[in-house]
Amino acid sequence: MIFTNSDGGSRGNPGPAAIGVLIRKDDSIIEMHSEKIGNATNNEAEYAALIRALQLAATYTKDEVTCILDSELIVKQLLGEYKVKNTRLMKLFLKVQNLQDNFRKINYKHVKREDSFQQMVDSLLNLKLDEK
Repeated sequence: MIFTNSDGGSRGNPGPAAIGVLIRKDDSIIEMHSEKIGNATNNEAEYAALIRALQLAATYTKDEVTCILDSELIVKQLLGEYKVKNTRLMKLFLKVQNLQDNFRKINYKHVKREDSFQQMVDSLLNLKLDEK
């Protein structure tokens, strides 16, 4: 099974934003990715990071993927526990829904920021934001 860890953040809310993504098989990292995404809110950046994670994961498997995020809001929206009320987030939510069709099964898991892989993706996005 493939695991993804993703994180998005902005400096200001909204403000300059970036994402960080890890693709891994168990504890072995097979790809690291980060990029600036322009101006966004923190939640928009979190969705953008998940979208990129799903796009990258699809190059490694069509089977089962577990997506790990530190955004409880995004995970609960994807699991149907919270409604998506913001129209900009709804567009991103629907993009995730479409990307799910690339996989046999998809799992979403919320972890705390202290998780070592989440700290790695947070560092990736902050390094990108620090670039001139």
